[in-house]
Amino acid sequence: MFWLQAESTQSLSHMQARTGQYKMSCGRKLLLLLNCLAFKYQNFGCLGIYPYYCKLKHESQCVYRPYSCPYAGSECTVVGDIPYLVTHLKDDHKVDMHNGSTFNHRYVKSNPHEVENATWMLTVFSCFGQYFCLHFEAFQLGMAPVYIAFLRFMGDDSEAKNYSYSLEVGANERKMVWQGVPRSIRDSHRKVRDSYDGLVIQRNIALFFSGGDRKELKLRVTGRIWKEQ
Repeated sequence: MFWLQAESTQSLSHMQARTGQYKMSCGRKLLLLLNCLAFKYQNFGCLGIYPYYCKLKHESQCVYRPYSCPYAGSECTVVGDIPYLVTHLKDDHKVDMHNGSTFNHRYVKSNPHEVENATWMLTVFSCFGQYFCLHFEAFQLGMAPVYIAFLRFMGDDSEAKNYSYSLEVGANERKMVWQGVPRSIRDSHRKVRDSYDGLVIQRNIALFFSGGDRKELKLRVTGRIWKEQ
């Protein structure tokens, strides 16, 4: 009876040891899986494999994460890489597409005094093998009605810093000039606008540059994009 009990105890100890080893093995496998999580942007080219606790941080900063549509006329929810968004802007939003690094645009509004907030059609420029978006909007700066023109780069911020641009408006022997670095479309048009990172023109000055009786907006904006050496 004692011998049977000892054998039973031995067998139980052996089973417990095997169970413990199995649990440890499963734990190691789980830890390995957690430390080798592929990120959700792997279909966009991200090959990074990092510990699970880095997942959210990496995905928020991953250079391969898709871009949001830069169209400002409506809240578009489309996301994708740059070639996809260029096609989307052209086919779905019918934006103006231009080749070249210089431009000359005229923005017209027949009743500017009645419009506090407005967004003109986006224009996309292709130059230096990249794409740039020209924005023009009317909004309120405090209580003052103003217009703003600015450029966004269709790519990451690190690439945007390789380029500069200038915008100019003028008439009657006077002019205003803005020079800066295009913001990445990672920053929304609203974020750029609200930081006043562009050519900001008070409405009365814009109407002065428009000529005539100053009751109609006919503002000509010229600009140039160049690549820094």
